[in-house]
Amino acid sequence: MCGIFGYVGKDTNAGEIILGGLKALEYRGYDSWGVAIKTDSDTFIQKQVGKIGDAKLPQLKSSIGIGHTRWATHGGVTQENAHPHTDCHSKIIVVHNGIIENWQELKAKLKNKHTFKSETDTEVVAHLLEEKVKKTNENKQAVADVFKMLDGLNAIIVFFPDQEEFYALKNSSPLIFGYDSKTNSSYLASDSSAILPHTNSLYFLEDNELLMIAADNHQLYALDLVRKKINFTQIDTPKNIFSLGSYPHYMIKEIMEQPEVIANLLSTQKQNIEQLAKVVKKAYGTYFIGCGTAAYAALAGTYILSKVAKRHANFSIGSEFEYLVDFLQNDSLVMAFSQSGETIDTISAVKKAKAKGAHIATITNVLGSTLYRIADYKLLLNAGPEKAVCSTKAFVAKIVVLYLLAYALKGQYDTGAAHLQQAIVETHKLLDSEQVKKLVSVLKKKQHIFILGRGVSYPAALESALKIKEVSYIHAEGFAGGELKHGVIALIAKGTPVIVYNPEDETYNDTLSSANEVKARGAYVIGISSKNNSVFDEFIKVKNCGDATIIPNVVVAQLLGYYLAVALGYDPDKPRNLAKSVTVK
Repeated sequence: MCGIFGYVGKDTNAGEIILGGLKALEYRGYDSWGVAIKTDSDTFIQKQVGKIGDAKLPQLKSSIGIGHTRWATHGGVTQENAHPHTDCHSKIIVVHNGIIENWQELKAKLKNKHTFKSETDTEVVAHLLEEKVKKTNENKQAVADVFKMLDGLNAIIVFFPDQEEFYALKNSSPLIFGYDSKTNSSYLASDSSAILPHTNSLYFLEDNELLMIAADNHQLYALDLVRKKINFTQIDTPKNIFSLGSYPHYMIKEIMEQPEVIANLLSTQKQNIEQLAKVVKKAYGTYFIGCGTAAYAALAGTYILSKVAKRHANFSIGSEFEYLVDFLQNDSLVMAFSQSGETIDTISAVKKAKAKGAHIATITNVLGSTLYRIADYKLLLNAGPEKAVCSTKAFVAKIVVLYLLAYALKGQYDTGAAHLQQAIVETHKLLDSEQVKKLVSVLKKKQHIFILGRGVSYPAALESALKIKEVSYIHAEGFAGGELKHGVIALIAKGTPVIVYNPEDETYNDTLSSANEVKARGAYVIGISSKNNSVFDEFIKVKNCGDATIIPNVVVAQLLGYYLAVALGYDPDKPRNLAKSVTVK
């Protein structure tokens, strides 16, 4: 949510560089945007409601500036509320991700002495700095002092255009510094994907660090202004990895990349997964947590570990886990799942778990992300960038890791790998399924879609419903098949589409019974199974891949969600009201 991009260097086309950086961050979700660019004569500020689109900036000769894409939290979607925000004299410019929890209290102390132009919590920072700079006449000290006054999880960049310098600080919300030594160019962003086209030399700011950047200088401090050393991380990324190529949308590109993602994990992660299995064996209580898609992968993991490894793992939604940490012990293991590694609810829960003495393992897709850095044990999904807001290939990668972890715990890693090879073959077949595309013509006219599953197919049903409703805006719900009689069946009317996951496992006969129950109430039953049955009005064949069948099963729903969105005229990459990286609670 929200995006920050700043630049300072020798290039005199800073405006275009910043606009390009903001466009690289569009996938995070936003409803307004703005830039502040220092020229020889003044500071140019432009703020707009809506998407950047084909927006152009005036021809400005400038080598320093900052930009921001805003997702409204405090105050409506207006030009005044868009970032950047300034002090009374436009000498201090602020962009901000996160929420300042005590902003009203701080604003009340300033109101009689300052003119506020917006309804945001962010503007408070600019006016607080105006007060501090008057007293100290020292930018660095003022920024540090003001940051200490703020409650909440925030990333803040302060731009002093007259001195042509930035100050950047964070608490939980991500900030990355990129530096190209060849061109002496510096970049600041809330996501590394916006910096990597310019340089692969990155520094991921830690909480309560203060970074100062000017044209020929950058320095890192602790919040008490003691100097610190910057250790850059080199990120090797193929230059075309962020490109759409021949695909119309990132979502379908990422769906199509999934067989390659599975194969990559199989060829690179055996040693890491077997090491993680040793950690799980030593733990007194293992807890899987995640939010949204990551939560459903974590829930699926509890079923897989139970069935394959005869091992119990607890599950919690990441945003709820911080209320459940009281039972954690020093030898507990909390395994956090997140595509971005920046999901604020998961980070908050992990920090509280760590404070209780628990060990932390993270499964994430982003090297250097917050969760990656704070973990005791870390495993990268290596799925490549996921630009579509809705996660597809990262979900499948998490399932692969959990599946291999279960077989590693059993001492049969290679057996699990063999099942996943079958899943690769079956997924390849489904990716070009005309049957899935034909089904879209029926489902796009419906208001509701229900999805049933039992066992590991229950979290598959939850994830499938999420994929469909996220991008098509059709109401979709996933249910455990056995819950029908406990209220859900009241929702079934004549013609209601019900997708039934019916793999050839221990749930097969019970799931058929569930299908018959909804069919008797007039449901239009879509069976996804290796075997057809007379109860199915539509049948999509997915060959049995053992417990790995969850992977091709969920791919069917990913494709349905994508093609439904396209058929209904929606952008599947940027669904309304959603953001890729949820960095506010």
